[in-house]
Amino acid sequence: MSRRKLREHLFKMVFIYAFTLEKDMDRQLALYLDGIEMLSEEDREYLLGRYQKVHDKIPDIDRLLNETARGWKTNRFGSCDLAILRVACFELLYDDNIPEGVAINEAIELAKEYGGDDSPSFINGILGEIVKKA
Repeated sequence: MSRRKLREHLFKMVFIYAFTLEKDMDRQLALYLDGIEMLSEEDREYLLGRYQKVHDKIPDIDRLLNETARGWKTNRFGSCDLAILRVACFELLYDDNIPEGVAINEAIELAKEYGGDDSPSFINGILGEIVKKA
C-alpha cells in the first residue's frame, strides 16, 4: 500500500478516536482495519503501531496546537481538521523520515478531500506556524 494511502487510513483511525471511548478503541480499530480490502499483515501492523505512536503524543500535540492557534483551542477545531493536524504534527515533530514539505502537503491534500472549504488554508496556516517555531 502506498504511503499516501497508509497516511489516509491513519488519519481515519485518529478521527475515530474523537468519537470513541478509550476502552472501545481496540475494538473500533480492529473493525476499521478488517474493513480495508487487501490489507497486508505488514500494513496492518504498521498502521496499528503508527496509530499508537500518534495516540501517545496527542497531549503534547494538542498543547502545541493550542499554543499555535491564536484564539482557537483544539476543542473548537473541526474533528476532521484536528485529526489531520494530529497526524501532520506527529510527522513534523517525531518522524525524521518525512520531510516537512511532504507532511504539510499531504495534510493539505487530506483537508481538501475530507475537510470543509476553509480546512486547507486553516491547516496550512497552523502547520506553517509550527514549522516556524521548530
